[in-house]
Amino acid sequence: MGKIISFTNKKGGVGKTTTAINMAAYCAELGKKVLLVDIDSQGNATTGLGFSKSALKKSVYNVLIEEEKVAANVLPTQVKLLDVLPANVDLTGAEVDLVYKRDRERILKEALEKVRNDYDYIFIDCPPSLGLLTVNAWVASDSVIIPLQAEYYALEGVSQLMNTIAMVKQHLNPALKIEGVVITMYDGRALIAKQITAEIKKFFKSKLYEIIIPRNVRLSEAPSHGVPILIHDPKCVGARAYRALTEEFLSKQN
Repeated sequence: MGKIISFTNKKGGVGKTTTAINMAAYCAELGKKVLLVDIDSQGNATTGLGFSKSALKKSVYNVLIEEEKVAANVLPTQVKLLDVLPANVDLTGAEVDLVYKRDRERILKEALEKVRNDYDYIFIDCPPSLGLLTVNAWVASDSVIIPLQAEYYALEGVSQLMNTIAMVKQHLNPALKIEGVVITMYDGRALIAKQITAEIKKFFKSKLYEIIIPRNVRLSEAPSHGVPILIHDPKCVGARAYRALTEEFLSKQN
């Protein structure tokens, strides 16, 4: 049975989608069958894997709102063993449409349960908000991975994020766990980054991955080419970091 993991942070621009795409790609390269679900209306995971949001007729919206099957909306990517359930422009109105649905927090869970056995891992790229789409992702998930930048504002938002996760755990998904926390876009030259990294380690303890993702130009270029970093530049420092992070993640699985 596949494990479902949400990549989440209420703050945008922290490398959440970059982490979801590249961990998914390296898991696939290491022989795992992976589905990446894009439930962010910005659709960055979709474009980051080479698909045009405006050209897509089917997407995760059809699964959430029109109750279509996941398998009918999944697309294969350029990475062998990696599929994507994409987002398109329709997803922008999904939060409003979901309000009127019965068991609205559990729609994604019920849809993904039907394909869970087809994959080793299902990764969900969440919106940078704590709305109904994110709640759907958390209810569907076994655990969450939290990408964090080593900066002051990132720490500020962590307590609210953790409180919301605790509420979902209490009322909707008692099994939800923190899978891990990864520091992204790290600039080792900045003293504040080192200080905040130490604070994050104190707060999350063993949940913090040892591998830190550095700020890297090649990583930020890859999405504009519609490919993960393992295709764009597999030898760059960012690629090596994401491969090592994925190996650390896999080493902690049962």
